[in-house]
Amino acid sequence: MQSTPARFTAVDLGASSGRVMSAEVSASRVRLVEEHRFPNRPVRVAGTLHWDILSLYQGVLDGLRKAGPAESAGIDAWAIDYGLLDRRGKLLGNPVHYRDDRTEHITERLDPYEVTGLQFLRFNTVNQLTRDRLDEAGTMLLIPDLLGYWLTGEIGAERTNASTTGLYDVTKGDWAWDLIGRLGLPSRIFPEISDGRAARLRADVAAEIGYRTSLVQVGSHDTASAVAGVPATGDRFAYISCGTWSLVGVELPAPVLTEESRLANFTNEAGIDGTTRYLRNVMGLWILQECVRVWGDPPLEPLLAAAAEARTETVIDPDDPSFLPPGDMPARIAEYCARTGQAAPADRAQAVRCILQSLALAYRRAVDDAVRLSGRPVEVVHLVGGGSRNALLCQFTSDATGLPVVAGPVEAAALGNALVQARARGLVGDLAGMRDLIRRSESLRTYEPQGNR
Repeated sequence: MQSTPARFTAVDLGASSGRVMSAEVSASRVRLVEEHRFPNRPVRVAGTLHWDILSLYQGVLDGLRKAGPAESAGIDAWAIDYGLLDRRGKLLGNPVHYRDDRTEHITERLDPYEVTGLQFLRFNTVNQLTRDRLDEAGTMLLIPDLLGYWLTGEIGAERTNASTTGLYDVTKGDWAWDLIGRLGLPSRIFPEISDGRAARLRADVAAEIGYRTSLVQVGSHDTASAVAGVPATGDRFAYISCGTWSLVGVELPAPVLTEESRLANFTNEAGIDGTTRYLRNVMGLWILQECVRVWGDPPLEPLLAAAAEARTETVIDPDDPSFLPPGDMPARIAEYCARTGQAAPADRAQAVRCILQSLALAYRRAVDDAVRLSGRPVEVVHLVGGGSRNALLCQFTSDATGLPVVAGPVEAAALGNALVQARARGLVGDLAGMRDLIRRSESLRTYEPQGNR
């Protein structure tokens, strides 16, 4: 690898904010600098919850301009949601948010698990598409692919995100064409799936940001990039990519498509280098975020300090459907407690502790199930993403799992994004080499089990 650092730009879009990061990559370290951060606020129009996709696109452009010239750029974002283009390549409407209620009455899966290997979530892409009018649609583009199309003019589907749709055949590595036909979905809307493709920015985009570079396909599902950014040694690790959602699982060489796996609601998603991200979605910090919003956005640190001293045995199921939509989350917790015969949290400190304890227990269930169903032993849990800043959650997770928890990096997705770009330029080796570079570059904290599981 060259000794002079090379510069790459990672665009990382989460469910509540976007950020554009510069990454300097050398033989000895990778260094991230946040260039631009912007909110990602959904908008409700005529009863439908939408993503404000044009605002996001403007945030990406502003970030690329601020970051300045780089070897290349890459985009990762959340999965499942999409935009529909007409046959002339024009967006038909603002993408619908997965938390919209249009799929709330879907209770049975449409996609066979032995084909897609996907966890049942009522808002999966396959379910959303059955609620859409597709007569005028020419192409479906998942969010990172849509933004990439506007930046480069190139249409395509990146593999890691395509694998989250419920319309991807995990064995064949292509769209599940038989399923698409059975569901009556038009085959024309599904673009070719690819990995690692690079395309030059459009001339008008280059003029707007002030330079010309290429956009490289990275793991465009943010969890795929985050798992690539896990600073693991060997393969005996579990990961928790913790933000608004928590993705809990193990990295495998092949999918697990057993009936037992289906019943446990585990998902098989494509990862970097042909790996399988075998995981379960857990609701994540969304519940806490909504509580804080309802409470008037008080500072989080005093709430966590109070929660560390509080005591409560109340436990909620973070994946209960009542916690999915935006709304008065403290009231919903109280309603859940009434339904399950538990005492509701008496104050904010107890509510925060209840949420974090419940998440840690959900993580334990997911890790234990992943080990049991995959046969992959786990010796350590890597907790990455924004949740790695939450020391109380990290300690609860170590206590619950009975395993050491290595917290960090916070920006695992941006690191994975940037290092996949660097590898495309021949500057980084394999996945193990990428992870070694992250370990040498990032400050990590280890939590050891102290409490009762």
